[in-house]
Amino acid sequence: MTNHIEAANQILVALGLPRGQLNDRSALCLLALLNLTPDKNWQQSENPLIGITPIMDWAREHYQKNYAPNTRETVRRQSMHQFVDAGIALYNPDRPDRPVNSPKAVYQIESKTLQLLRTYGTPAWEKKLTRNLSKHKTLASRYARERRQKRIPVQIAPGKTINLSPGAHSELIKAIIEDFAERFVPGGVLVYAGDTGDKWGFFDKKLLFELGLTFDLHGKMPDVILYYPGKNWLLLVESVTSHGPVDSKRHDELNRLFEKTKAGLVYVTAFPNRSVMARYLNDIAWETEVWVADSPSHLIHFNGVRFLGPYETP
Repeated sequence: MTNHIEAANQILVALGLPRGQLNDRSALCLLALLNLTPDKNWQQSENPLIGITPIMDWAREHYQKNYAPNTRETVRRQSMHQFVDAGIALYNPDRPDRPVNSPKAVYQIESKTLQLLRTYGTPAWEKKLTRNLSKHKTLASRYARERRQKRIPVQIAPGKTINLSPGAHSELIKAIIEDFAERFVPGGVLVYAGDTGDKWGFFDKKLLFELGLTFDLHGKMPDVILYYPGKNWLLLVESVTSHGPVDSKRHDELNRLFEKTKAGLVYVTAFPNRSVMARYLNDIAWETEVWVADSPSHLIHFNGVRFLGPYETP
């Protein structure tokens, strides 16, 4: 049991992993990726698909290493992220477009790394290691490129596109920018769009400064900010797929955050469909707007008096 953990640590050194990953936690992650239990030799290494919690369960079952549930993020961010960055493990190879925050995320040992590790302890190890390291950067770059190709393109202006991480959240962000804005913010300008994979997916700091805002926005931003020059409005749009709707608490937070701007503030919650919206009806704040992506030509105004009046018959 100890021999496999020590060997895994030596392999991580040989593969050039940073010092922060040269520990028993990362060694056990490597062994789990190979399903290399204490009774097997390196030639019997396998390549299962396995997630973070199953890795922790596997380490407890086979190597009597107990990880507390709150160490899950440490395993993910301080071991598996580096394995993927180094090209020795693949992230969601069964479904590369799986959302980055999906609980179904899985990892798998990279195929050529598997072939290499099956030679550990044999005369072929050194030669294969040298060959692997000479090609390693190319492999890592290729897999990173394949991952980028799955990102969601969003047109933010004629001829200008940004790419967001795959997932339902980014699909709704795309609909807000390309559909909601086109219908309800004619001539509008995108100021900010968040991304689950990169909080600052798009950010026009210069424009926000021109609107009188110079504060630290990290971690507090709505999902999308649109500027409507024709009316001097700033639309603060929350996608319900991230942290829920604009409720009374969030309304107050945004109001304080943007109180220095001279633009009028409009608060909007975006939903993918009305069935999702129905779950949040009790939470939506008054004096806000609701937009539903599968009924894109309509707005719901949570402030009836302002819009009270008859509708014209088509």
